[in-house]
Formats: sequence, structure tokens, C-alpha cells
Amino acid sequence: MAVEIERKFLVDFSNIVLPGNGVLIKQGYLPLASETKTVVRVRIKAESAYLTVKGANVGVSRAEFEYQIPLADAEEMLANLCDKPLVEKTRYELMVEGHCWELDVFVGDNEGLVVAEVELAAETESFVLPSWVDKEVTGDPRYYNSSLLALPYKLWAKA
Repeated sequence: MAVEIERKFLVDFSNIVLPGNGVLIKQGYLPLASETKTVVRVRIKAESAYLTVKGANVGVSRAEFEYQIPLADAEEMLANLCDKPLVEKTRYELMVEGHCWELDVFVGDNEGLVVAEVELAAETESFVLPSWVDKEVTGDPRYYNSSLLALPYKLWAKA
């Protein structure tokens, strides 16, 4: 079984210089008929498209299965099958002490939110926190991209 082990952090945006190679990502989530913690994501990343199934979190791990799909199929699913609004962000990859950090700068309904994620090979793997990392939010479900549909970041102050 494929497993994603990921830690998530807020970013002190004033303490980082972003590289110029960000990739625009548009993603949506297919509504599920059950009340499980499983999500099905459709994502366009640059000119590639993916369908991803993610299971419920168990600590910082969860089952994850990702498949590349035709770009036209993803565009059709995002337009006609996925819940709205879509989650849109620019992703930057930064290498820090042997780990690739994905830094997501959100736009649209989630503008102002900046989150960094690092994927690990094991839950107990050690890693160096970059100077621009602020607070860990790994266990906070508000920061799941799928949660940003129901309560976008722009509404958090009002909630």
C-alpha cells in the first residue's frame, strides 16, 4: 500500500525568498456519497493532470494512491464534477538539508495562506526546520486542502 507521511507548517513569509520556478496548481475534490475520511482529488499541475485517492490520517500518515490522467479529462472533471470553489495555489520546491519542502502560496478564496510541507520516509525521520518555518499545523484539519473548500481561509476570521 502507498503511504504518505507528511508534516505541515505555516510559513513566516517575510523570512523567505522564493525561487522563480513556482508551478500553478488547480485542484478540486469529488463529492463522496459516504461519510468516510477518504478524499478523491483531481489536480492539474502545470500541464500534467492527476487523480488521487487519500485515506484518513493516522498520525502523520495516510494511504495515498495517485494516477496520471489525460489533461482534458481533468479539466472536464474540475469544471463539471468537483465541488467549488477550486483550490488554487503556486507551489515552490525548496531543498533544505536533504529534504524537499513544498511551499504553497494560495490564491483566490484562500489568498494569504502560505503552507510548507515536507514528506518523510518514516514518521520518526528527523529533519531540519528551515528558518522560515513558523508553527506546525500537521494535525489541524483546517489546513487540509479539502477542508479549504468548506471553510476557505478568507472566512476564518469570521468563523
